[in-house]
Amino acid sequence: MSTVAIIGAGMGGLVAGNLLAKKGHKVTIFESHTTPGGYTAGFWKKGFYFESGTLSFESSRRVFQVMKDIGVYDKIPFTRQYGRWMFPGLDCIVHSFGEFKQAILEAFPAEKEKLDRYFAEVDRMCRALLAMRTPRSVLQAILFPVRLARLIRLFQKYANTTLPEFTSVYFDRDSSLYRLLKGTGYPDMGAAILGGAMLSFFEDYWTVRTGMQSWADVLAENFKRLGGELRLRAKVEKIITQNGAAVGVACDGKDYKADYVLSAGDYKKTFLRLLDNSALIPAELKQKIESAPVSESFFTVYLGLDIPQEKMKEHLKIPHVYYHEDNPEADIHNSGDEHFFENTWIMLYSPSLMNPDLAPQGKSSLMIQAMSPYKWMNNWGGGNREIYKQLKEKAQSALIDKALALIPDLRNRIEFADAATPLTYERYSNNTDGASSAWSWNPRKKFHKNIMQAQIKTPVKNLFISSCWSVQIGGVPSAIQAALECAKRIR
Repeated sequence: MSTVAIIGAGMGGLVAGNLLAKKGHKVTIFESHTTPGGYTAGFWKKGFYFESGTLSFESSRRVFQVMKDIGVYDKIPFTRQYGRWMFPGLDCIVHSFGEFKQAILEAFPAEKEKLDRYFAEVDRMCRALLAMRTPRSVLQAILFPVRLARLIRLFQKYANTTLPEFTSVYFDRDSSLYRLLKGTGYPDMGAAILGGAMLSFFEDYWTVRTGMQSWADVLAENFKRLGGELRLRAKVEKIITQNGAAVGVACDGKDYKADYVLSAGDYKKTFLRLLDNSALIPAELKQKIESAPVSESFFTVYLGLDIPQEKMKEHLKIPHVYYHEDNPEADIHNSGDEHFFENTWIMLYSPSLMNPDLAPQGKSSLMIQAMSPYKWMNNWGGGNREIYKQLKEKAQSALIDKALALIPDLRNRIEFADAATPLTYERYSNNTDGASSAWSWNPRKKFHKNIMQAQIKTPVKNLFISSCWSVQIGGVPSAIQAALECAKRIR
């Protein structure tokens, strides 16, 4: 059996650790934070629980199967996550893509012809993806190559098209529908994955009723039960190499030998900061790693409220709300717009509406989120702490003001308040610029050529990537996919 060192106790690190420990390998996970989880984690403040990163995940069949294989599925209360959509003239709770389409058509009857054309093309993408499910009959198996060819043609058609570009084919760029529908994914997301995004978002979105941190805790405890060692507050300073191969890690001034090293974290920092010998990375690849853009980060306000659950439910209806005022002045690409957070759309999420036990009795928790422009306002003050504090308070106040449209007495009911900027997310997750989903989702700025497969191999022998950074489109399923590939590689 092999000795394995895993850097990071996020989903990729925890799943890889469990799978490898189950196979009998000697595995140590090094986590710099005080708790496991990475972006799949949460925290408590004054009796209120908040998610510190991921709110939901998709690809449930794959995720659930891995949890069953590890033996922890029954210990994690997975539950569906739905959304309430609020837009001028639109206020609906949808449980499927079909319900979303119907709600949009009813809200914009004058745009029916354009909407029919738009949804007809998105439906083609959805049908092509659904047809790729495992064949359950002889006829389906025979037709599989035809369906695969159809999917490939659609993918190639939109391979270099962004979501705003795709949406502008059907709606004027200054129209409300354009602003609404181009916001159904990451900014400049590839149109080729729009069908998959719609199906995931409306048909297969899940969360954990007891909070994402409880999921990480279950995996961490199971890992230790299997004989693995989880070292918290243990920041890896470097990856040690010898003769072109990874042979261990250095942590807290001590070297730990390993037959394999798995980096379950940021791709850029793995090779640009941790690797002890930069000469092992070809110059062209190093330049590509340095210049490749990452996905957008978020600004999040955390509020503990003196509002009973019943009253909060009257306000929000369900835990997850998307509130869009249709303000054309909000431009995610304008990092110098000091009024961005006053104009942008927001997401509201109440963990205590998902589970009353996540807040003190008679009270509620609320998160208000907005995607942040890249390095907003000179990267939040250019290192000046006072300016950083002012910008943080300005953005926090702006998001609370917007939430007043749903919760009129919000400001008077705040018992606890804090906020996280992209710099906060970077500090706690070690993700470059606080990236929320690994690499950029722009198809013309991709790092990995194949955007769906996990690329775990590196130029350094016995060093693998076991995080969502191994896949162009990050997220929980991508991290788990990477962990599976790493576990297969190490026999």
